[in-house]
Amino acid sequence: MTDNVWKRDEIESPCVKICVIHPQSRLCTGCLRTIDEIGAWSRMTPETRQAIMAELPTRQGQLTKRRGGRAARLAP
Repeated sequence: MTDNVWKRDEIESPCVKICVIHPQSRLCTGCLRTIDEIGAWSRMTPETRQAIMAELPTRQGQLTKRRGGRAARLAP
């Protein structure tokens, strides 16, 4: 038995299973998609997915480093 039934000719999701939405940019810190893009991904056309995938590298700059947490408490 082969797994050909589950093979699909579509653009894979960029999800890396680090699903945290950045509070200011409203982007997922793992895949850099918006909440709306994540929710609609399975219904998008291949062309729309390809356009989003092409744009993702430019979104990295929209994430600002969050302050706080353990590193902030230990800083001098």
